[in-house]
Amino acid sequence: MLLGNGTTLQAIIDSINKGDLKAKINLVVSDNKDAYALERAKKSNIPTYIIKNKTTEEIDIELSNLLKNYDVDLIVLVGYLKLIGKRLVNDYTIINTHPSLLPRFGGKGMYGMNVHKSVVEAKEKYSGPTVHFVNDKYDEGNIIAQTKVELSKDETAESLSKKVQAVEKVQLINVLKDFISKKAN
Repeated sequence: MLLGNGTTLQAIIDSINKGDLKAKINLVVSDNKDAYALERAKKSNIPTYIIKNKTTEEIDIELSNLLKNYDVDLIVLVGYLKLIGKRLVNDYTIINTHPSLLPRFGGKGMYGMNVHKSVVEAKEKYSGPTVHFVNDKYDEGNIIAQTKVELSKDETAESLSKKVQAVEKVQLINVLKDFISKKAN
C-alpha cells in the first residue's frame, strides 16, 4: 500500500527486475488516486487498486475482501498513513518502513517531515529508518531492522530526510530478501 511518489516502490521493482530480489508484486494499493506510485506500478504491469472507504474498519473489510483474489505472502506498507485493522493484521504478515529509530518519534501523525523535524528539534545524535511488523497500533509492532545515520551539527529536517531515504530503500530490500530466504527454508 502506497501513498506518494513511489520511489521506494520503484527501488523494489528495480531490484526484482535486476534479479537481486526474487519476488513478485501482485498488487499495489493506495488510498490516494493521485499517488505517482500507481503510475510506477502501471508502467511495470502491476495491478493497482484505489481504496474507496474512509474508516479503519471499512478499509479493513474492503482490503480483506480484495486480497482474497491475490496470492499474498507479505504486505509491505510504504508511505501508507492510516491505521491497519485487526482483520488484516490477523490474516497477513504486514511490515512497514518508518523514518525514525522506533520507538522514538513514532505514532499517529509521525511521518515524513514531521518525524525529521522532531528528531532535529530534539537534538538527537542519531536517526534512521526502522522496518517493523505492523499491528493494530501506530508504529508499535516488533522491530525487524534499523539503520542508524548520524546527524550533523547543522542538520535540517530536509537534509536528514535525504540521509534516511538513502539507506531506507536498501534496508527494506534486505529485509525482503531475508523474508524470502526464510520462507524458502
